[in-house]
Amino acid sequence: MAHPSTTFRFLAEPTDVNFGGNVHGGIVMKWIDQAAYACAAQWSKCYCVTVSANGIRFIKPIKVGQLVEITASLVHTGASSMHIYVVVKSGDATENTTSVANRCFITFMAVDCEGSPVNVPAYVPEDERHMQLELVAMHAKDFAKQLDSDFTENIGFH
Repeated sequence: MAHPSTTFRFLAEPTDVNFGGNVHGGIVMKWIDQAAYACAAQWSKCYCVTVSANGIRFIKPIKVGQLVEITASLVHTGASSMHIYVVVKSGDATENTTSVANRCFITFMAVDCEGSPVNVPAYVPEDERHMQLELVAMHAKDFAKQLDSDFTENIGFH
């Protein structure tokens, strides 16, 4: 089976730009969520909801008119969860080169029409790179659980 991934390509539009002249970070996060949803839905064959986003890293700004390429790749599954590694690249649309502008892990859960979790097919990494990505996703998942615990037990936020 081919590695499960989805790629979106489009131009950054003037409506995406913030007051500083770069694409707004919230717009980039929306794109990430959309690409990751498409990847999760294709893998699970179900409606999916966003559970968390971890390690969102804004590396370089995206300018209006640049070609944007977002690749969302499944790197780990739980019983109903899918952990997806997303890389956002951008560059001049007239050239054949892009560079990484953003990266993160985003987790989705497959759900039925009542919103209850649905089991998803197990993902098995196909090579060393994908095994390493799965380990990082598992680390991010453990960190998110610890963070939740810290908020509820130590700070009292529920």
